[in-house]
Amino acid sequence: MKRFNITVNGKAYDVAVEEVDGGTAPASPAPAAAPAPAAAPAPKAAAPAGGTAVNAPMPGTILDVKANVGDTVAEGQVLMVLEALKMENDIVAPKAGKVVSINVKKGDTVNSNDLLASIR
Repeated sequence: MKRFNITVNGKAYDVAVEEVDGGTAPASPAPAAAPAPAAAPAPKAAAPAGGTAVNAPMPGTILDVKANVGDTVAEGQVLMVLEALKMENDIVAPKAGKVVSINVKKGDTVNSNDLLASIR
């Protein structure tokens, strides 16, 4: 019996897997293992005080970052490109202002609602 820690949708599970020879099930099933306590998820970054958060609308991969910290951007200006479901999605500035943080880089994988950038 081998034990594995598996994370599905941000929830950690402790599972036990038994190897079966010849494709037959064991004569008596092993008792179910007690679930392991879930590991605390990593704290999510927050937008700086007074800043407007730009969050990921869906899970995906950052293909390109077009803005830098300190840049002045217009409302609707493309900040980065997110690839999800084989489609490129422009992540745009929700308001005009100054970029105070870029929290991802090209190639990063993000989940829904992850902080990508913030604008003040």
